[in-house]
Amino acid sequence: MPTGIAMRDVRRQLFDAAERVLLREGASALTSRAVTAEAGCAKGVLHRHFDDFDAFLAEFVLDRVHRMDAEAAALRDAAGTGTVVGNLTAALTAVFGSVAVAIVPLITFRDGLRARLRETWPAGVPVLTEAVDLVASYLAAERDLGRLAADAEVDLLAPTLIGTTHLLFADRAAAPPDEEAVRRMVAGVVAPALP
Repeated sequence: MPTGIAMRDVRRQLFDAAERVLLREGASALTSRAVTAEAGCAKGVLHRHFDDFDAFLAEFVLDRVHRMDAEAAALRDAAGTGTVVGNLTAALTAVFGSVAVAIVPLITFRDGLRARLRETWPAGVPVLTEAVDLVASYLAAERDLGRLAADAEVDLLAPTLIGTTHLLFADRAAAPPDEEAVRRMVAGVVAPALP
């Protein structure tokens, strides 16, 4: 591995390398050596910037959670436009087509990572709880606009949509579901809440 070469934005390069390894090989293959090899740097680079590998992974997970802010803004802005089913289909496909699905087994797989995340994220799995909040906020806006029934229980619909979408995308051995499969699922979940 090269040494003595200055790296720009080390954290971003290491996080991007971790994402590539995670998506390509899964949670069990994500090691400090795999990350630094993927980033093309010496292993010591990671340890100079993070206390240990679980600290690195915790910051990686939280960085990827914060990347969902753009999807949240886009979904909120979509309220009142298009169709509820279409907007949810696009948002859920974007969220679960990202690294989000791969992060769940990573958190499950590593006790030290879960402990680190609990320091800043007290409940739930970060990507999933953030996605539930994103969808619930959107559904509440649509309910306020009258595009969902006044008695629509967005706090029940949102986790149902996230859990069901996660199940659609969770099979690493199969191709991700197509847009029509996601749309059918969304339509089935929200149909009772549509006016």
